Amino acid sequence: MTISMREAFERGTDAFNAHDMDGFAEVIADDVVVVAPGMRCAGKPAFVEFYGGWLQAFHDAHIEVHHVHFLDDIAVEEGTFSGTHDGVLPTPNGEIPPTGRSVSVPYIHVLRYRNGLHVSFNLAFDRLLMLEQLGLIPAPAPAR
Repeated sequence: MTISMREAFERGTDAFNAHDMDGFAEVIADDVVVVAPGMRCAGKPAFVEFYGGWLQAFHDAHIEVHHVHFLDDIAVEEGTFSGTHDGVLPTPNGEIPPTGRSVSVPYIHVLRYRNGLHVSFNLAFDRLLMLEQLGLIPAPAPAR
């Protein structure tokens, strides 16, 4: 049974927030492609590893969807990712050890669907802002 794009979107969001990677993977195509700041991966196992890494690094990871727009086979999602960095965050440039700091980072996600499954994720977020919030780089000086 094919589910609607909206239902796949909602199931994926709910599964991510429940930290249920098996449930999240149920609405993902085997040939899914993910593009995010600093990385690209393809295939369901790489997808699960990428998003699972975020859930391990932020035990209380949560996304709040502010708006979602559906057109044809595309959904554009505007939201905020938040969580406490209390686990190792894997990145293409190596692992970031836990900082104990909280982040709240806005993002835009462009999602494509085929037969009720996610086939691509194009995630955009301000990686510099996140690194500032983690205390890994200095925040800009306040404006005078």
